[in-house]
Formats: sequence, C-alpha cells, structure tokens
Amino acid sequence: MASITLGGNPAETSGSLPKIGTKAPNFKLTVSDLSSQVLSDFEGHKVVLNVFPSVDTGVCATSIRTFNKEAAEMENTKVLCISRDLPFAQARFCGAEGIDNVMMLSDFKDGSFGKAYGLDIVNGAFEGLHSRCVIVLDENGIVKYTEQVPEIGEEPNYKASLYALLDE
Repeated sequence: MASITLGGNPAETSGSLPKIGTKAPNFKLTVSDLSSQVLSDFEGHKVVLNVFPSVDTGVCATSIRTFNKEAAEMENTKVLCISRDLPFAQARFCGAEGIDNVMMLSDFKDGSFGKAYGLDIVNGAFEGLHSRCVIVLDENGIVKYTEQVPEIGEEPNYKASLYALLDE
C-alpha cells in the first residue's frame, strides 16, 4: 500500500507497484473501438505505462501530451496511457488534442489492471480511480522502472522514465 496525497489530503493505494526486475502482471484493457489489448500484444517493444486518474484533469492531460511528444518518438517503444475513463472520453480527448503517438487504454470494465498493479486509490476523493504512476517495461515485459507520484496533482519524472527506456 502506498501513501499518496490529493491536494495535500491523504489517500492510499491498494498495494505496491510491481518490483523492478519482475515480470509485469498481464492485463486486458479496452481500446476506443471497444476491442481489447493484453500485455502480450506489446511483446518485443519497450513499453511505457503512463497511468493516471482521468483525462479530464490538467496534469493528466499534460502527461499524455508530454509522452506523446517525447517517448513516442523513441525507437521500438509503445506508450500506453491508462485510466478508468470510458474509451469514448479518451478518444474525444485525443481527437481534440491531436494526440496520435500514444495508445489510450481503459480499465473501466472491471478495474483489474489497477488491482493487479496495486495502484487503485482506496480512499479519499479519487477513490476507485488509478493513482498517477509510470511503469517502464523492457521488450520482454520485465519492469525496468516505476514511479508512484506521491501527490496526485504533480507530474511524473518524465526524464527518469525516458532514461529507463535507454538503459539496456
């Protein structure tokens, strides 16, 4: 369980992020056309999991824009932006913002991604949503980097996560 804050108010997550060096838990998430994507669909690619509460908040939108610009330009890398937003809201946001270098995935159906990755917020104003974090995986789905952002209203450390992509 991680202790985080939202506007200085305490909250907790359902567990801890996967440990560096371990195989990332599998997931099944929903795309805007309501099809599904699973972790093995990205095998052979480096993967950035940019996880956040909702596309309709300023910091979440900034993280999507930043990863769309930076990490999406990196060779053999997929950036997955994950929230509990409905896939239609995610698609609306990407269309309005001209976001086309990241894949938006929704955990709206059962929240299993948040549970498996230990990042569900279990109390406070954002209870039931995902905490803000970044998880970087290598081509084999091994966790190379994690960041649980301690204050939901703050941005993740983009440079550290991008650096983890370069680390072989």
